[in-house]
This record gives sequence, C-alpha cells and structure tokens, in this order.
Amino acid sequence: MPVQLLRRLVRPSLFAQAQAPLAAVRPSVALHNAFTGLSLAPTPASRANKCTLIQVLRQGRIQQRARKLRSPQLANRPELKGVCLKVGTTKPKKPNSGERKIARVRLSTGKVITAYIPGEGHNVQQHSVVMVRGGRAQDCPGVKYHLVRGALDLGGVGSRITSRSKYGTKKPKAAAA
Repeated sequence: MPVQLLRRLVRPSLFAQAQAPLAAVRPSVALHNAFTGLSLAPTPASRANKCTLIQVLRQGRIQQRARKLRSPQLANRPELKGVCLKVGTTKPKKPNSGERKIARVRLSTGKVITAYIPGEGHNVQQHSVVMVRGGRAQDCPGVKYHLVRGALDLGGVGSRITSRSKYGTKKPKAAAA
C-alpha cells in the first residue's frame, strides 16, 4: 500500500488519465481503483480467455472476431443463380476414390466458383442456368458449393425413393388398383 501511494505522488498525471473514463461511468469502480492501485491494462492479444469481474469492470470486454464464412461468394444469401462455364469430374481426397461431378459456374454477381453436382446422373452442360447453394463437398478440396437439383435447367434425380426433397424428385404415383 505505501509503495502504491508513493507511485501516485510521483506520477499523478499518468493515474489521472487512466482513471478519468472509469470515474465518469462508475464512480464506485473509480473509488475502488483509488485504493487498490492501477494495474496497466494488458493488450487484447495477451489477455486470457476468462476474465475476472474486476478485470471486466476495469478494462471492459474484448469483442470477438467474426467467424469466417463457409460460402463466401454467397455472402448471406441462401442461393444464387449462375451459368455453367464447364462441367467435368474430379478425384476425391484420400482415402476415397471415384469420380465426383463438378461444374465451374459464373454467378449472377460475376464471381466464378466450383460447385458439386449431387446425385446420380445429371443433365448439366455448358451454358446451363443453375441454382447454387452453400455446402461443401467434404472429399473434394476447394469445392464449397452445391448445385440445387430440380431447379432451373438442372433436373431432379429420376429414380430416387428416399430423401427426394434434396434431389428434386416428385413422389411416385401410387399404383391404380
């Protein structure tokens, strides 16, 4: 306590600057700090994840960084229209094997992306107008978008029985008795 008092007498201007904003907001905090002494606030990078109540009252909270978007070209839109530039296949990452169908698409915003074509078979070709939604293809590096089946020029999967809504397939007609 005597050391802190001496510090205040030697350099009062430093303490007055640091205490001024707190006194205006919470007089009780300023009063508390007058008796406990000033601890210089750490930089945000060096601050621990969990703060004590006193640390929060003295220094305030640090705003969290915004999360990185999973589908950056859509930018808070559920889906976008685009035109296919090229349709092809790619090999998946290890340990999977096979051919994954992908398309290069120019979105209506002018950006060019790579999108995965889900389901068995497709009728997409160059210049087809397609609907693009977010969602990455887990085993294809760099593919962060899916094409929507059954929308615009891309047809649904023909012989689909389960999960039909994901693949743009109508319910099969019941057999007439």
